[in-house]
Amino acid sequence: MSTATVASAADTLPAGTWRSDPVHSAVDFSVRHMVVSTYRGRVPEFHATLVAEDEGARLEATAPAAALQFADPDQHGHVMGPDFLDADRHPELRFVSTSIARRGDEVEAQGELTLRGVTRPVALRGTIEGPQADPYGMSRLGLVLEGAFDRRDFGITWQLPLPDGGLAVGYEVRVTANVELIREG
Repeated sequence: MSTATVASAADTLPAGTWRSDPVHSAVDFSVRHMVVSTYRGRVPEFHATLVAEDEGARLEATAPAAALQFADPDQHGHVMGPDFLDADRHPELRFVSTSIARRGDEVEAQGELTLRGVTRPVALRGTIEGPQADPYGMSRLGLVLEGAFDRRDFGITWQLPLPDGGLAVGYEVRVTANVELIREG
């Protein structure tokens, strides 16, 4: 009798190549602002692909830096400029997983995030749902991942000290991805 452990269906990702559905997916980010609140932005244009095979799984997501949206359009130019993303020189944001583990409905993706031409490790944790057949003969998968990183690790160090202490913009950036994926083929 073999002593090898076989992964249960609850601990494996559904096989195949899955691509994000742009209409039903969103990536949001937030940072502390002026010490007293949280400022939120959105990455409305991105592409994500999950490939799950017997050997493992890989998640890759890319977005054009210029696509980031802010509540105040005047902030777009500053964030795209050299103080933050330096989008003219580094037009793409990228995440590539190095490992993905599933335990029931929970999932963890270790990977590398590239911002401003700098790549650093990040961990994303969340949930997975599906697959679910839709009325159009497609199979869908829901993936919600959250994580945080220190923007200084990517060379994004701009800051404005406040008169009473504290900083105008927090260093920790929180990211939440709600991705609906459709299986190809």
